[in-house]
Amino acid sequence: MRRDLLLLLTILMASCNHPDILTMFVGTYSDGFYAYEFDQNAGEIVGDGPIAKAEMPNPSYLAMNGNKVYAVSEMPDTRASVWSWRWGGNGFELLNSQPTGTPERGEDPCYVSTNGTLLAVANYSGGTLATYRLNGDGSIAPLDSLLISGIGGPDMSRQESPHVHCAVFSPEGKHLFFSEFSADEIGRLDVYAGGVRNYCRAATLHADYGPRHLLFDASGKHLYVIGELSGDITVYDYADGSLTEKQVIKADRMDARGAADIHFSPDGKFLYASLRLRGDGIVVFEVGPGGMLAYVGYQQTGPHPRNFNMTPNGKYVLVACRDNDSIEIYSRDRTTGMLTDTGRRIPQTRPVFVGW
Repeated sequence: MRRDLLLLLTILMASCNHPDILTMFVGTYSDGFYAYEFDQNAGEIVGDGPIAKAEMPNPSYLAMNGNKVYAVSEMPDTRASVWSWRWGGNGFELLNSQPTGTPERGEDPCYVSTNGTLLAVANYSGGTLATYRLNGDGSIAPLDSLLISGIGGPDMSRQESPHVHCAVFSPEGKHLFFSEFSADEIGRLDVYAGGVRNYCRAATLHADYGPRHLLFDASGKHLYVIGELSGDITVYDYADGSLTEKQVIKADRMDARGAADIHFSPDGKFLYASLRLRGDGIVVFEVGPGGMLAYVGYQQTGPHPRNFNMTPNGKYVLVACRDNDSIEIYSRDRTTGMLTDTGRRIPQTRPVFVGW
């Protein structure tokens, strides 16, 4: 008995002494999402593959909060839903799931975020923003509100009906901002103890923008918005719920109309954006005074890099390349911001999300 206890303590102490071993969650267009152990110092997974799998259809985007993982099931019908899981270190426990709206207004949820009390889900085909309260155990209460987005963009093939692609809570926690893809606008809701209210238009982007992902910087003073259709990134000053435009810079120089994700380096000195459909890759910007961006360079990747993420130590960028069934690993020069392909790949069926 003492020998078993000593072995357990040795394993626990060894785990505590390896802060570079991260739990990496990978969302897919498949039958589940996965947990891996990733060594952020060596730039490779630990072992031969995933350590756990949560089975659900098309978990394309995840949000982590402590040991809870929230995953959308991006389905085009009444199966569209958001699921709550508890991560136990070596396996997942399903807490519950909720539909992401009405049968006609909840299809294809593609983004989820949380402030720890509320949950927000962007429904792309449903064209709605759904919000929920979270229960004390982390499970999801029934749908609390469903806001229908607008239209008005000029692209009749892609903006003919409402679409919402992203929803993020403001740094001070008073507001929820979301991308109104088909209206070329950014919407805002006020956050209060019981949920959200008071919709308003926070910003109007130029026509044919197609706002996709929104991102606040670490200072909380600037908001960045990437346009899927335009390939632009717009920089806003942010204060007290208000946005003031200060820069528009081109990310997609091939007009592929498939710009996707944006992330900062951990030190905040560089901003990265993924581009798809033509010349697939990651574009690099340096962040200057006042949050202004300057183009640095570009790194080609595998096909369809819908989502990517960076290790907390800033050494590596992992790119989920959906159409070659792999997560590609790039090393990062912390001085120049540029990426170098390590040649290492993590095989995974249709990966579309990487997070910690």
